[in-house]
Amino acid sequence: MPSTPREIARLERQLVAALTDACETAKAEIAGFEWLTHTVNPGDFPQSLRITWVFDTRASQDHALAAGLDARMRELTAAALQDAGIPTVQLNRCVIFDSEEACRLHHHGDWRLRLTRSAN
Repeated sequence: MPSTPREIARLERQLVAALTDACETAKAEIAGFEWLTHTVNPGDFPQSLRITWVFDTRASQDHALAAGLDARMRELTAAALQDAGIPTVQLNRCVIFDSEEACRLHHHGDWRLRLTRSAN
């Protein structure tokens, strides 16, 4: 576990780069997948890490999950975490699936608010 804010910032920069690669791979492989993001509480890193994979619609999300593509997204997440040097986390807890459609319906398209609420 990183011990200083500087070390956490370094790991987060590495994570962003690795997740960007994972995102581009997923966009090419998974229909309806659009982007991903992460949230973290630096005081509880890496346990508080949440990675949200975002689809265009709930139907696309449901289709991907029904097809078992959540395993592929967790695999890409694990590789990104390893590439970034992030200590092991429970992927079933830190990986979240969501959609633009759901954000529009429940949070009026405000991803900042939606991500803040889902992190609690």
